[in-house]
Amino acid sequence: MRQTRGVRKIHVIGIGAGDPDQLTLQAVRALRSTDVFFVLDKGEVKADLTRLRRDMLDTHVPEGTYRVVEARDPERDRRAGGAAYSPAVGDWRSARADIYERMIAGELGEDESGAFLVWGDPSLYDSTIGILGEVLARGAVSFTYDVVPGISSVSALVARHRTGLNRVARPVQITTGRRLAEGFPEGVDDVVVMLDAHQAFRRYADQDMDIYWGAYIGTPDEILVSGPIAEAAPRIERVRAEARERKGWIMDTYLLRRRPKDA
Repeated sequence: MRQTRGVRKIHVIGIGAGDPDQLTLQAVRALRSTDVFFVLDKGEVKADLTRLRRDMLDTHVPEGTYRVVEARDPERDRRAGGAAYSPAVGDWRSARADIYERMIAGELGEDESGAFLVWGDPSLYDSTIGILGEVLARGAVSFTYDVVPGISSVSALVARHRTGLNRVARPVQITTGRRLAEGFPEGVDDVVVMLDAHQAFRRYADQDMDIYWGAYIGTPDEILVSGPIAEAAPRIERVRAEARERKGWIMDTYLLRRRPKDA
């Protein structure tokens, strides 16, 4: 009788912006069907991110039914800009792919399932899906994978501010701080900005806009600021600097909204 080998399976699980209560039922089912959780350690400064993941596992997965495999996350050259930015990101993703490949091949049995826990939603400014595709393309290790959507920081942000992403018959755009620094998108009045290390919103402080800003959304350290950008921008700069000094890192997202001309 011919025997067939098992196939490794990977879950890419969106775990939300930080609030454990925002895990979906689908995410909980995926957690409970996982044998090995792969975690990239970002160092002592961001150790609380690893602890939050472990707290979610302790809450939702029976003890003794899984194991956790950790590896150090490779550093990305954050000084690279302009034409060097994309190659620097590509090098970092390939370094991560090396780690993923080693962990899956060495720590996951052929009949087991593994999982990567992704902050927010895996489809929005996250590299996990693309990196797994790169690992598969190399051909050294085979597996199947599925993706479990999560509540993104964008969704959590507007919910906490009790507003919507877009207005009637108007588009909304999601972009990065690096892109916003190049200019406000044309034809759009509502812009969500992520990954803004340099606070690009400051260049619009003299315009007729409102800002809805949040940091550490969904966690006990959550900070929310909103209002006319001329008034809110200085406050955001101050509380952002204080929070970064206190914790050593910051994750923030904001919505910029142009006011109607007849407002």
